[in-house]
Amino acid sequence: MKALEQWESRAATMEVWPRHGLVDRVTGLVVEGRGPRGAVGQSCTLGEHDELEAEIVGFRGGHTLLMPLGPVTGIRPGQCIRLGSQAPAVPTGEFLVGRVLNAMGEPIDGKGPLAATGSAPLHRAAPPAMDRPRIDRVFATGVRSIDGLLTCGRGQRLGIFAGAGVGKSVLLGMIARRSDAQVNVIGLIGERGREVREFLERDLGEDGLSRSVVVVVTGDQSPLLKRRGAQLATALAESFRDRGQDVLLLMDSITRVAMAQREIGLAAGEPPAGKGYTPSVFTLLPLLMERAGRDAHGSITAFYTVLVDGDDMTDPVADASRSILDGHLILSRRLAELGHWPAVDVLASISRVRPEVVDEKQDQAVRRLLRWLAAHQEAEDLIQVGAYAKGADADVDQAVARMPRIREWLCQRQSEGSSYAETVRRLQELVA
Repeated sequence: MKALEQWESRAATMEVWPRHGLVDRVTGLVVEGRGPRGAVGQSCTLGEHDELEAEIVGFRGGHTLLMPLGPVTGIRPGQCIRLGSQAPAVPTGEFLVGRVLNAMGEPIDGKGPLAATGSAPLHRAAPPAMDRPRIDRVFATGVRSIDGLLTCGRGQRLGIFAGAGVGKSVLLGMIARRSDAQVNVIGLIGERGREVREFLERDLGEDGLSRSVVVVVTGDQSPLLKRRGAQLATALAESFRDRGQDVLLLMDSITRVAMAQREIGLAAGEPPAGKGYTPSVFTLLPLLMERAGRDAHGSITAFYTVLVDGDDMTDPVADASRSILDGHLILSRRLAELGHWPAVDVLASISRVRPEVVDEKQDQAVRRLLRWLAAHQEAEDLIQVGAYAKGADADVDQAVARMPRIREWLCQRQSEGSSYAETVRRLQELVA
C-alpha cells in the first residue's frame, strides 16, 4: 500500500502533455494548444502525419501558443501536436555555393538535392567582444563611390537605407559580383515573387551566382519563415567564416524581418510600441546583426538594406539599425531622378571604420573632396541662378571647376567594374 501511494503521488504531479498536445483553438495566425510542454522557439508538428511544422512563440493561461510555418487553413480542434526532438540546424559545405534555398534550407532551384556534408545550429550567439580582432583590412566592393569615399573594412556591418525604387537591388548585385569576398550569402527576405528571378538573372547574373548561396523567402510566406530565412542566411555565413573564409552577407531587407517579428509578437499578445513595433523587434535586431563581423577564423562583412517609408530616416527600424551598425549608405531619390547611379549620397553616408583601414594620403584626399562637395551643395541654388560670384569661396570655386569630373567618377554603370587600386588612383587625381 505504501508503494502504491508513492506512485499515486507521482502520477498526480506528472506533466499531462509532456511531448504531445491537442489543438484547442486558432486565433489569427496563432494556434492555441493544450500542450506540449516545450520551450519558446522549439519546433512542433501538427496533424496525425506531421503535415505542418510550427514553432512555439509563447504561453497564455495554461495554453501553448504556436505559429505554423505555413497557412493555418485546415487546422481543426483536437488535432495532434507533437514536440520536435532536435534543435534546428542548417546544412553546411562548399556544395551550397551556386544554390538557391528556401527558409528551411531546402533547394528550390531545380538542380537536385543537396549533398550535405555537415550541419550547424540555426541559433548561435555572437562572437564574444574580446575575441573579435580589430578591423584593419579594406573590403573592396567594386563600387567607386563606396571604395573611394566610404571605404569598408573586412568584418564591418553597414546599412543601405533606401526608399522603394531607388536602386538598392542593382547596388547589391554590383557588390555581390565585384567584391573581393570568397563567398556571398544573400538573403532575399519578403521579396515580391516576380523580383526574385529578376535579381538572380539580371542583377546578380551567372558570375555572381556561381560564388553565392541565396536564401529566398517571398512576401506571401509566414512571418516565421521570414525570420527563419534571415537566421538561416546568417548561420550559413557563419559556417563559411568557421572555415576561415572572408564572407559577404547581403540581406534584403532587415525591415521586412522586423515587420515579421512584429507580426509574431502582436499575435502572441506582446504590447506594441513605436509605430506598432513590439519590444522583441528591437531585441532581435542586435542579436541578428552582432553575429556578423570578424572572429579568430575569418570574417563576415554584412550589408543590410533598410526600407524607409517616404524616405523618413527617423523610422524606428532605421533609427535602431543605425545605432547597431558600423556605418550607413544613404541612397538618394533626388540623385536617382537625376540619373546619378548608384544613387549614393556620400555626404549623408558614413563608414565608421574608414579611418582605420585607409592610409593618410587617401584619407586627406577623401576629406578634401567631401569638403568641396559640401561647399557646392551649400551654394547650389546661387550657382544655378547665376548669382554666385567667382572668387567668393575657394572651396566652391574648386568644386565648380571639377564637378563634371567628380560626377563622372561617382557614377558607374552596372556592368562597369573598378578595382580598389584604380578607384584610389582616380580619386587622388581628382583632388591633385
